[in-house]
Amino acid sequence: MKVMSIFGTRPEAIKMAPLVKALEEDTEIQSVVCVTAQHREMLDMVLELFHIQPDYDLNIMSHGQSIIDIISKSFYGLDDVMKKEKPDLVLVHGDTTTTCAGAQTAFLNKIPVGHVEAGLRSYNIYSPFPEEMNRKITGTIASMHFAPTQGNKNNLLKEGIKEDSIFITGNTVIDALHEVTNNEYVFKEDLLNTIDYNNKKVILLTCHRRENWGQPMENIFNGVKEIVKENEAVELIFPMHMNPKIRALANEILGKEERIHLIEPLDYEPFANLINKCHLIMTDSGGIQEEAPSLGKPVVVLRTETERPEAVEAGTVKVIGVEKSDVIQGVNQLLNNENEYLKMKHAINPYGDGTASKQIVKIIKAKMQSN
Repeated sequence: MKVMSIFGTRPEAIKMAPLVKALEEDTEIQSVVCVTAQHREMLDMVLELFHIQPDYDLNIMSHGQSIIDIISKSFYGLDDVMKKEKPDLVLVHGDTTTTCAGAQTAFLNKIPVGHVEAGLRSYNIYSPFPEEMNRKITGTIASMHFAPTQGNKNNLLKEGIKEDSIFITGNTVIDALHEVTNNEYVFKEDLLNTIDYNNKKVILLTCHRRENWGQPMENIFNGVKEIVKENEAVELIFPMHMNPKIRALANEILGKEERIHLIEPLDYEPFANLINKCHLIMTDSGGIQEEAPSLGKPVVVLRTETERPEAVEAGTVKVIGVEKSDVIQGVNQLLNNENEYLKMKHAINPYGDGTASKQIVKIIKAKMQSN
């Protein structure tokens, strides 16, 4: 059977890489990989790390591209590829614009869709934007739903998805994470090798979500600045997103602080190993909420809601919002209360044991062969 995997961004590539490898290793499956390159450089870093050579590269990225640009270029390019390859199944991941375009294009070509990381919901169509609507649309089209958790499965059942099409597999990101982390890892960036991770409480910050642009991000950065000033044992590392507005604001508010290190974005391998070395994580990202707990790192979420409520319920993640006072209070509680910190550190990650990709391949074969 011919299975086509479609992805276009760095997060998708990270989470699809172990699945692509598992598909390639199976002699009963012909694996075809198509990337849109919605993100170009960041995508290429992951492809190189996992030694993936796409069969098709649409190379759609352009400077200042809009969501409309991405989705229209993806539709045209993916339609050509699908008409040529005629796959038996199209696999898409998560909630990007590439994901939504891939699912819709497959539907218009009457090709079944498998949705990896299915069933995440925030129940607010504008947060995260446009991801929440992308995954809802994809979920409506898909005939196989690979849900990381029971909670994700429950979300799909509430939307009328048939139970026999939903499979709980854990999240493929845990597969990828275990493959690249190493306690003896040495960074190419000298600064990251000089930080005292053992005796300092090193915080890793990521912040880039569209809904946090403007005042929320200003609140977050001012809160971060205050946290570092109040806690002499704290150092903070912020790999800055490439968006010029985010970088300008970060340099303005955080740039002159001695124990705050503004660095360039990291490839996945050094980034995963930086998570492994840090004390705790502050983030508005989705994937880190799954990754960091598998390495025993508490996560505070810089958003007002999360589509990963099972992480909150498990105690691995705490949503603290975007107000300056809430950011300071939420982080200080973990810095100054060892019991609270250890409780989160030792909570069991609900996103699986690193075997999701093998499970998905097995399910695909069984399901396709029975049809």
